[in-house]
Amino acid sequence: MSGSHYFTGAPEVESDRRPITVTLPDLTLELTTDSGVFSRSRLDPGTRILLEHAPPPRVRGPILDVGCGYGPIALTWATRRKRLPVWAVDVNTRALELVRLNAEALGLGNVQAALPEDVPADQRFAAIYSNPPIRIGKAALRRLLHQWLGRLTPDGSAFLVVQKNLGSDSLQKWLNEQGYPTTRVTSVNGFRILEARPSPEGEGPESGRGTTT
Repeated sequence: MSGSHYFTGAPEVESDRRPITVTLPDLTLELTTDSGVFSRSRLDPGTRILLEHAPPPRVRGPILDVGCGYGPIALTWATRRKRLPVWAVDVNTRALELVRLNAEALGLGNVQAALPEDVPADQRFAAIYSNPPIRIGKAALRRLLHQWLGRLTPDGSAFLVVQKNLGSDSLQKWLNEQGYPTTRVTSVNGFRILEARPSPEGEGPESGRGTTT
């Protein structure tokens, strides 16, 4: 059954697309989901909290959704910021197909869905929004965070939503230890929204370069 995990490159579970409505205070999105992607049947609570409570980007520039799934984070920010490029990154090719399908249905031409290795090496981001895949394991998660936090512009921010009982506080401590000043933006229903900034020197640690989500 490992092929059915949403963090697999090509899910083996049979495709079964279905519609889903994502309703937020400022917008409603009609999306298509599928088996083999994260939280296919509803907008998961962590993602909802991130979209409802994380602040808008601190500075203007490209936005990144890491571990995008079928695209609720990327598509929400692409709707909110239609003049900005929004990148949706995942290792799951079925998820990326859904992001493209949903972006086209919504008339959003500012969304770029891509495998991690297909993001240009010189691409930088003013803001990252992510419900990171905690269940890939601590080592893989840390490599993922090193990889993408190192892509922030010097004045950019990454907003991460993590459950307290899945290690949000220890993750915040670790990020600070790695040279990414990290604060808690808010706490809602057991979820923490963390804001991580680039290191004062302007570069995050380079370990993990070339790893994937």
